[in-house]
Amino acid sequence: MPKPSASGDSMRKDASRKSPHRSTVATLLSIEAGIVLALGLWLVFFSITHENEELAPLLGEICFAAIGALGLFVAGRGYARGKNYGRSPAILANLIALGVAYYQIQGRFYIGAVIILVLAIPTLFLAFSIAKSEG
Repeated sequence: MPKPSASGDSMRKDASRKSPHRSTVATLLSIEAGIVLALGLWLVFFSITHENEELAPLLGEICFAAIGALGLFVAGRGYARGKNYGRSPAILANLIALGVAYYQIQGRFYIGAVIILVLAIPTLFLAFSIAKSEG
């Protein structure tokens, strides 16, 4: 009876260790990326329709939104493909989102805080559970 190769055996172990929540996290990260991109596009529209805005900070916020959306999208693709390179950025981005939600609550912008919390809390929970189960 032939002995399975070391690489084939390790691939089977890796496939069996993958969490079923990866696709859920990837979907949530894609939704977050879409929201951040939409906010960036809204800032572009806002800059066109309003005249009394500082250009340099506005361009900085638009670039930050574009880079953030790209980062969330790449992290989501990493989760969907079973890679680990999306784990830390996804957790960091959602921890930052919790801080943003806290400040929105302090500013009494409850609807924005609820939207962020509805996305960030499940994403964090599932990302941490994936990290725990996969090592």
